[in-house]
Amino acid sequence: FDDEPLNRTKKKSKTCFYMFFMPVGKWEVEPLKENKVPGDLGLVLKSRAKHHAIAALLNKPFVFKDKPLIVQYEVNFQNGIDCGGAYIKLLSDSEDLDLEQFHDRTPYTIMFGPDKCGEDYKLHFIFRHKNPLNGDVEEKHAKRPDVDLKKIYTDKKTHLYTLVLNPDNSYEMFLDQSSVSRGSLLTDVVPPVNPPKETDDPKDSKPEDWDERAKIPDPEAVKPEDWDEDAPAKVPDPDAVKPDGWLDDEPEFVSDPTAEKPDDWDEDMDGEWEAPQVPNPACSAAPGCGEWKLPMINNPQYKGKWKAPLTDNPNYQGVWSPRKIANPDYFEDLHPFRMESFSAVGLELWSMTSNIYLDNFIITSEKEVADRWAADSWGLKKLVASANEPGVLSQLALAAEERPWLWVVYILTVGLPIGLAVLFCWPKKSDDDYVYKKIDEPKAEPEEVAEEEEEEEDDEAEKGKDEDEAKAEEDTEATGL
Repeated sequence: FDDEPLNRTKKKSKTCFYMFFMPVGKWEVEPLKENKVPGDLGLVLKSRAKHHAIAALLNKPFVFKDKPLIVQYEVNFQNGIDCGGAYIKLLSDSEDLDLEQFHDRTPYTIMFGPDKCGEDYKLHFIFRHKNPLNGDVEEKHAKRPDVDLKKIYTDKKTHLYTLVLNPDNSYEMFLDQSSVSRGSLLTDVVPPVNPPKETDDPKDSKPEDWDERAKIPDPEAVKPEDWDEDAPAKVPDPDAVKPDGWLDDEPEFVSDPTAEKPDDWDEDMDGEWEAPQVPNPACSAAPGCGEWKLPMINNPQYKGKWKAPLTDNPNYQGVWSPRKIANPDYFEDLHPFRMESFSAVGLELWSMTSNIYLDNFIITSEKEVADRWAADSWGLKKLVASANEPGVLSQLALAAEERPWLWVVYILTVGLPIGLAVLFCWPKKSDDDYVYKKIDEPKAEPEEVAEEEEEEEDDEAEKGKDEDEAKAEEDTEATGL
């Protein structure tokens, strides 16, 4: 879609196919909103809650014979996905095929691609199989992929969808070149391609005397004489004792003394006003208030309604099922790969989400060609998206903007280990280090020792003189002399 804006009829120089569309929902050819590749344009579904239809005629029909079919294209749900899909249809080849009248009932051979409804995320692979006996066409659905599609459909990134069908009836679906589902057209589709050889006889019916009960009540069992069906399930606990301090005379609830009758209370209409009930404050410090009653416990004598024990039914005939007859609709198609040929590709979509980006459609018989096509197109988008992704710290900061409490988690996760490491691993000076340091200091010369001793004596004398003068001043203040 990189050459020019989308016109009503458009010819692509390399693949020589024509495009037609119905002017209901709006289509545009434009770049991605994010992670743009310079010069790269794609087909974008622009409208919400409208029907969209667009189709491309192939330069020749694809005929299912002895070559595989590979279908591949890109999708980006740029606004996420609410309800709708981005699947494609390979339109069956016929003389009546008119792309200008393309709609939801236009016959197709294969439908493939992503879809979502509610919380059900799907990756469709549906093919239409023609009954060789009567010509009826029935849709066959491949099994669901074993992968969580929600994240892929909601991350607003461009993803690559690939379907591979082989002449041996095997199929495989790839998402971003990783296999997500594989199977056989003969055994892994619903409903099965081939009907069963036998079917239930619609004229057969279960006999009236047919007994399907494997067990029955023992007819010889007798209820024991001491079986009391009237014994209650619960009885008062005879060992219970009223707790000390129980206030028998205090009610559990009292009228609220602070409540006042509303000014608009009409006794004729509303009746006599009564203050609302509140828990009795006198009961807050007591084990309980009001009349004390024995608590109830399970009755050890309770047995309930007596029933006869079950025993094997001597007349048991098993679960009845109608007899089998040859299925008149049986056929065996060992080559469901040989489907009806198709001559066009169509997008027929209704979506509650706008700005669905689709690009780089390819239909080929060689997986290597599809892989090279993907490397030159989707591979570039993937590289640009990876380069634009924020680093780990930026992602953590963005997450904390939406959930501020995450900052506490970050601080505890990072700060606590660092604090513990500093606390337990930081080197400390021991008393022994201090002793060794004092011992290792060089000894002073005798003259230096004498000078230090004289300085210490002078300091002591000066200190004593200051203390005598301070005491004299205190005595003068005390005597007034």
